[in-house]
Amino acid sequence: MADHYTLPHDITWTEVATGNRRAVLSHRPEMMLVAFSFDPGTIGALHSHPHTQVSYVAEGAFDVTVDGVTTRLDAGSSFIVAPNLVHGVVALEKGLLIDTFTPRRDDFL
Repeated sequence: MADHYTLPHDITWTEVATGNRRAVLSHRPEMMLVAFSFDPGTIGALHSHPHTQVSYVAEGAFDVTVDGVTTRLDAGSSFIVAPNLVHGVVALEKGLLIDTFTPRRDDFL
């Protein structure tokens, strides 16, 4: 079962920064699914990486910046980041992002 499924009791949360936690939900070398939990006001600092990233706003509201353009996104919204583009978020309230990376972010393991 462990090769195909991740159950809630199997999830380990890691503190990334004050007010921000990360949980790797599922992964294979070519793809990864990760949850990021944010307290209100928490900043996901501007950064870039060589992975394509697709993010879904599962809870809350965020100001999302991708390649210098900032947009306010609420629950149910999503965004995509091409490799090496600078991006980051600011949590306007308690929030949860579900991110998919391709290929896998080995630095998260």
